[in-house]
Amino acid sequence: MTIAKENKEFINSLIEYYISESESYREIAEEFRPEIESVQDTAFGIITGCVYSGFLQAYQNQQQTASLEDIKEFNEMIKQKAPEIKKAISSQRKTDNQSNNETE
Repeated sequence: MTIAKENKEFINSLIEYYISESESYREIAEEFRPEIESVQDTAFGIITGCVYSGFLQAYQNQQQTASLEDIKEFNEMIKQKAPEIKKAISSQRKTDNQSNNETE
């Protein structure tokens, strides 16, 4: 079984939402300093965890269970979007650094 078209569209919309809100998740990750080594990696983990939770919730709402194949396909979707997610997290940091430099 593969992920249904509607679920793929839902997952992609979740990914796009979390990309658009990446600044918030980067700020959450920064709150874990100095316990974490990488704010970007932590924010990436938070975002992918939220998307994964939404993926599982969609299946639960449909009274289904995600198969191993579905999870593998989900992971592939995340891998394909990973550069875009990381870019959103990193570009926000650059924007913050530019703002800080302008105010100094």
